[in-house]
Amino acid sequence: MNIYEQQARNRRMTWGIMFVFVVFFLVIGMGFDFFYLRFSPLKAPAYKWNSLGYYEASVASQPVPYGTIFALLIGLGMVANSMVNGAKMVLRSTQARLAVPTDEKERQFINVVAEMSTASGLQRPQAYIVPDADLNAFAAGINPGNAVIAVTEGLLSSLNREELQAVVAHEMSHIKNYDMRLMTVSAALMGAIALLSDLAGRTMRPRYGSSLSGSSSVPGSSSGGRKSGGGVLMLVVFVLWLLLVVLAPLISRMLAMAISREREYLADASGAELTRNPLALVSALEKIRAAVTPTYSINNGVAHMCITDPRGSLIEEKMGLAADLFATHPPMQKRILALKVMAYQNARVEGRG
Repeated sequence: MNIYEQQARNRRMTWGIMFVFVVFFLVIGMGFDFFYLRFSPLKAPAYKWNSLGYYEASVASQPVPYGTIFALLIGLGMVANSMVNGAKMVLRSTQARLAVPTDEKERQFINVVAEMSTASGLQRPQAYIVPDADLNAFAAGINPGNAVIAVTEGLLSSLNREELQAVVAHEMSHIKNYDMRLMTVSAALMGAIALLSDLAGRTMRPRYGSSLSGSSSVPGSSSGGRKSGGGVLMLVVFVLWLLLVVLAPLISRMLAMAISREREYLADASGAELTRNPLALVSALEKIRAAVTPTYSINNGVAHMCITDPRGSLIEEKMGLAADLFATHPPMQKRILALKVMAYQNARVEGRG
């Protein structure tokens, strides 16, 4: 699969991943309704486990799915907040400041941002500087009208003009493709799922805290050794739901990382198309790859929005299951190789022309 075919695949995967986030909200909320609030629609008899471990009908039912409604409202609320204040929150967390034209390097950065905005046909983003010696960059915002591009002081001092232009084009591609909106919303959803998982776990613990010790209050258990068929089924469902509540934050974080990895390939290709110089981005990525010091000013919550992993971890250099699950970015060597292939293909086309 070449880098252009990867673009179409990335879009399909992104929609699928976002669908999974919504399913998380629904499952966590509906499980809380059913197992804690005794939800039963239309005031039909709810089911519970009696003191003998039998699964029986109860008239004490809750006809309104408050848990599901609350979960969806939490998710929507955090997404709405990220839509309004996402860029400001990211900039505040990194202590970024506006680039000033009085400094030669920062003036060059401002000019490059203006050039790339013209090349992409987008409104010019604001240029920010992150006070950190490591090499990194990111784009933030919800739409091109309020987007920002930030680079670290280390990146600004280490790259030449062509390399800086390639990095800015990469971030401009994130803006043009609305990747920064997707990644900002993904971060908000990831935080919402972590919050809901924690709330559900804390609330359920007093009622089912003795489940692991074999108490008769365990759903589907029986002190007499007998279990109804429905009780066994509901016990399995209950255990699976508890596992999801516990693992949801980890799974959602892995999904956010997957989004980031897939979008980086697209931004590399789109950025190279803007500059018509894939090798400049290759050179920039090689310098960024050589700087393995963590970007201390950028926290883990913003890691998936950067051009490289700010943790300074070499996990993105690895391949296999660990890299596929836990790296915020694809292996740098694969990105560099794809860009070199792109440059070779462009050279062949120009040679035939």
